[in-house]
Amino acid sequence: MRALFLALLMGLAWSQAATAKDAQPVMGDPVIQARVMHLAGELRCLVCQGESLAESRSDFAADMLAKIRSLVEQGKSDQEIKDYLVARYGDFILYRPPFSGITAFVWLTPVVLLLAGGSLFVINLRRRRAQVHTAPLSAEEEARIKNLLSESDSKA
Repeated sequence: MRALFLALLMGLAWSQAATAKDAQPVMGDPVIQARVMHLAGELRCLVCQGESLAESRSDFAADMLAKIRSLVEQGKSDQEIKDYLVARYGDFILYRPPFSGITAFVWLTPVVLLLAGGSLFVINLRRRRAQVHTAPLSAEEEARIKNLLSESDSKA
């Protein structure tokens, strides 16, 4: 029991130390820092893949932030920085990749699948309606319905 408690306590201390290290502010010009964070928000962390470079705490993201900061300090424009990173890592690093042959497949597939599914649904619905046959009522059933209707009219 003590060993479990000690392990839990050590894990908590380790996570607090890691958080404190990650939360250290970056020193420097606030204008440059704002530009770096704006660019990092538009770029995907290739390690995390679900986070931007600005959100990620991975070593890759830290290295990329340092590289972006270096390029900004060299006077590169935002587009030049993005072009540099795309040349090195591909379009996947961009959160909004350009519409091209390979990305057209990714963008258009959901639309095509939705249209195909909707078309199949409508076709299936029309086929089912065509298959429904209403049998005519027998003379006995018609007489019973007329009787029930006349009873309901007389009660109202």
